[in-house]
Amino acid sequence: MQVLFKSRHPQATDLRDLTERRVRFVLRRLGWLVPRAEVQMSDVNGPRGGIDKRCQVELRTDGAGSVVVASVGRDWRTALDNALARAARFLMRLWRRGSDSRRMRQRLISHER
Repeated sequence: MQVLFKSRHPQATDLRDLTERRVRFVLRRLGWLVPRAEVQMSDVNGPRGGIDKRCQVELRTDGAGSVVVASVGRDWRTALDNALARAARFLMRLWRRGSDSRRMRQRLISHER
């Protein structure tokens, strides 16, 4: 899986290695479905502070198109973890829907015979 990291904020660029490890860890079971992940981190309010660290995760999947999830948190790590958790849940739902529909098709075919 290819992991791309984009950020203009100096503190966020320090998290490049952590971000890559977290993406690979969270998507370890669904890595075969996601050949490319892109993570963008930005500071919404700038130096004013507050709950303004934004993390956007875009997963390019095989067959399901692209999945984009964003999360805002108090710090970079929280925003990253929340976005990755949401993306993983969404991918699992997509994968289950696909496997459920395949199972249903197989059942219909076996009943027609």
